[in-house]
Amino acid sequence: MDMIQVVGFGLVATVLVLIVKEQKAPVAFLLAAFAGIVIFLALIGKISEIIAMLERLADQSNVNMVFFQTILKIIGIAYIAEFGAQVVRDAGQEAIASKIELAGKVLIMVLAIPIISVIVETVMKLMPA
Repeated sequence: MDMIQVVGFGLVATVLVLIVKEQKAPVAFLLAAFAGIVIFLALIGKISEIIAMLERLADQSNVNMVFFQTILKIIGIAYIAEFGAQVVRDAGQEAIASKIELAGKVLIMVLAIPIISVIVETVMKLMPA
């Protein structure tokens, strides 16, 4: 799906949501969530291409694949948390959206701790005793 198609689909979905929202707000929310999921699914092919390209680059540069996979997980958590928070925010639940973002940040920090530990250990080895 090209960018013009994504924007066109988004605009049509927005108009439909605005029309339906006056009569049945829950249906409008479901329509908005469905539109978001369709756009996300349309981008999965592109995301797969990006991940494959990054894996090739990491393999060529001899980057430890454990760290590379951890970074991909962190990026995935960030995108999923953002998407989930926006869907919940569209439903008017700002407090829950904030909690989803907080959970995403905590999970990212948990995944980043081993990488941060290795960086700190490397720096400590480089410093004179």
